[in-house]
Amino acid sequence: MSLCRALSKLGLCSRKQAEVLVAEGRVKVAGKVVRNGSMRVDPGRDRIELDDKRVVAERKVYLMLNKPRGLVTTREDPQDRGTVYDSLAGLDLPFVSPVGRLDKASEGLLLMTNDTRFAQRLLDPASHVAKIYHVQVAALPDAALLARLRAGVTVDSELLTARSIGILRSGTSTAWLEITLDEGRNRHIRRMLDACDIEVLRLVRVAIGRLQLGDLAKGKARHLTAEERAMFAASANAPEPHPNSTAGLTSRRGR
Repeated sequence: MSLCRALSKLGLCSRKQAEVLVAEGRVKVAGKVVRNGSMRVDPGRDRIELDDKRVVAERKVYLMLNKPRGLVTTREDPQDRGTVYDSLAGLDLPFVSPVGRLDKASEGLLLMTNDTRFAQRLLDPASHVAKIYHVQVAALPDAALLARLRAGVTVDSELLTARSIGILRSGTSTAWLEITLDEGRNRHIRRMLDACDIEVLRLVRVAIGRLQLGDLAKGKARHLTAEERAMFAASANAPEPHPNSTAGLTSRRGR
């Protein structure tokens, strides 16, 4: 694999950060400074050093975070907005990346890890890992609207569908929907509802597979238990996605 990818897979940093480290001449392979981030290396055999210290694989970390609304799912933001990494401040962690995305206005369950294979396999469309969202809308959906959504909505020549859509509860002018997806297109739910002239007031991801957000406080993170990691075993042990797959830690999918 490339040197930059190796540094990322070893849990040191993101590929973008690795490119900077390599360009600055801070990375050595077999004792020699390398400035070509695409150089092919074997992280299991080649001695890779950063600032003259050997880079070894970090312990695998699997986190669930209750992402607050208003944070962006990225490490650094050119507009200097708050990021999900603000919620991890003070925790003793190696470099971790989000598994998929939640857009700035969305909130709820977000997985973060430094296990790239685990993340890729969860995000691979072939894994069909269900994601459940509770969505507050500024409307009172009727049977016709629900039928239209369940049939799928074409937006910009792209058919957007959901595994299931139902009403959780209704008020006088707003309602909460439960929407389950087993794939994630860019701003999938928002685009579906916008195509039907439905305003989204809140969008909360409450579950990924059988993992529930539960009572985890907003802005807080915790490690997954062994039992919770085991719930993803079927997906994590599926065949590795095609190398040209867009699934991965840097996926820009959002809701």
